[in-house]
Amino acid sequence: MIRVTPSIAIAEYELEFHFIRSPGPGGQNVNSVSTAAQLRFDAANSPSLPDEVRRRLRGVAGRRVNAAGGVVITPRRFRSQDANRADAVARLVNLVRRAAERPRRLPTAPTPQSVERRLDAKRRRSRTKQQRQAPEDA
Repeated sequence: MIRVTPSIAIAEYELEFHFIRSPGPGGQNVNSVSTAAQLRFDAANSPSLPDEVRRRLRGVAGRRVNAAGGVVITPRRFRSQDANRADAVARLVNLVRRAAERPRRLPTAPTPQSVERRLDAKRRRSRTKQQRQAPEDA
């Protein structure tokens, strides 16, 4: 089990790895060894994710989500399969953690009724204070 948050853990059997050739520098190693790890995680059908996290994950993962609702991550930063595999899992955990955070509610503009109520209360308070003042003698 891969612990993402205290309440979310992803089972290892849900992760599918494919190893492919990695582009870039590396000489003979890059030409003969499949070091890039491609991680596939079927988020749409995962029993590990709550529905709200699953919905937010589609937005957080962006172009990494395929049409079937699966997340595909392909790290190729390192020259070894193990390091790229660990990097893929770390990236997935990071994505799910970000999706697990509830978005903050953005403050909205006050309604016209609430603005009118506030101004009315200010007028009433102003009138009360004006009535407390001593009358001006002319």
